[in-house]
Amino acid sequence: MLAPKKVRHRKMMKGRRNGLSWTGCNVDFGDYGLIALDDAFISSRQIEAARIA
Repeated sequence: MLAPKKVRHRKMMKGRRNGLSWTGCNVDFGDYGLIALDDAFISSRQIEAARIA
């Protein structure tokens, strides 16, 4: 999987999951984008599986 091996802080803080996007809501490449129906954390394995598929 794509993850750095040596980082200063390995565990990141959880923060808030309210489902609202303040930044990154514009499509920069292509014509279509994905919209999230739920607010949830996704793992690096899920990101890698979506990237490969």
